[in-house]
Amino acid sequence: MSRFFSYRLDHIIFWILTVLFHGYTRLPWINKAGLNQFIIELVVRNGLLACAIYITIGLSLPRLTQGKERLIGLLWLLLALLIYVVGKNAHDVYFYGYIIGDASRVSFFHSTYYNLSIVLFYLSFACTLYLSKQWYLQREKMRLIEMEKLSTELEYLRAQVNPHFLFNSINTIYFQIDKQNTTARETLEKFSEMLRYQLYECTNETIAIEKEVLYLHNYIALQKLRLSDRYVVELATDVALKGLFIPPLMLIPFIENMFKHVSHFTDKPNTISIALKKEENGLLLITENTTDSSIKNESGGIGLKNVIRRLDLLYGEHYKLEIKSEDERFRVTLQIPFL
Repeated sequence: MSRFFSYRLDHIIFWILTVLFHGYTRLPWINKAGLNQFIIELVVRNGLLACAIYITIGLSLPRLTQGKERLIGLLWLLLALLIYVVGKNAHDVYFYGYIIGDASRVSFFHSTYYNLSIVLFYLSFACTLYLSKQWYLQREKMRLIEMEKLSTELEYLRAQVNPHFLFNSINTIYFQIDKQNTTARETLEKFSEMLRYQLYECTNETIAIEKEVLYLHNYIALQKLRLSDRYVVELATDVALKGLFIPPLMLIPFIENMFKHVSHFTDKPNTISIALKKEENGLLLITENTTDSSIKNESGGIGLKNVIRRLDLLYGEHYKLEIKSEDERFRVTLQIPFL
C-alpha cells in the first residue's frame, strides 16, 4: 500500500475516474458543438478542479489544523473556490451563450450555484481521501517506529552481557590497576561511563542533550588515545543547548564515521571537527574531517544508513541531512527539531 501511494497511483486513478465520469456526462456536447468543444470542456473543467483541489490539500488543509495559521488556510480555501467558480462561470458563458446561442445563459452568475456545489462536492471528496491517506501513512509510520524500537531493544538484549557482572568486572580491573597508573584508570572510568549510559540511560525515547554530549566526550577521549599528535580533534558545543532533549545515540554514528574514515597523512595534519549549535527550532550538527582521496572507501556504510533510517522514522520530512565529499574533506550537516 505504501508503494501504491509513493508512485502517486491514487492521484492517477482519481483523475482517470473523474475525467471519464465527466466526459460521459458531457457526451451530448459532441453533437451540439463538436469534438473540439467537448475536449475544451474536459480540459477547462478538470484543470480548474485540479487547481482547486491541490490548493486546498496542499496549502489550505495543513494550515487549518494549526491554530496560528487557520485564517491563512481559510483564505487559501476561499481562493480555491473562487478560482473554480469564476473560471467555470466564464467558460459556461462562452459555451452556452456564444457557441450554443442560448441567450438565457449569457449572464455570468447564471451557473454560480451549480458550479459552487460541484467544487464543494469534489473538494469534500478529495479531502476525505487525502485525510484517510494521511491517517493510514501515519499509522504505518507509528507501526514502523514500534517495530524499529522492538528490534533495537532485542538487539540490546542480545548484545548485553549481564550488566552487574560486567560492572563488577570493570571495578575489579580498576582496583587491580596500580594507583600510579592514572591514565589507565581514567580510561577505564570513561569506558564504564559509556557502558552505563548505553545500558541504563538510553531506554527512554529522549534524553538530555548534556548526557549525549558527555557520551561523545568520553568516546572522543578514548579514540584520541590511539591517535598520534598528527591528529587534531575539536568538539565545540553551544551552551544554549542545556536543558534540551534529543533521541539517545542519535549523534554517535556520525562521530564514529569520522574516526573510521579520517585521513592518515604523514606530511600534514589530520583533522576532525565537530560543532553542535542551537538553532531557532532545533539542533544543528556540523562535522568535518580530512580524508585520503587515494583510498577508496564507502563513506558511512551500515552505520549511517541505519541512522538515516531512524531519522526518517522519527522526523519524516522535518529534518535536513547534507553529506558532502570533495577533495580531501568529508562534511556532514544535520538539522533536527527538538522533541
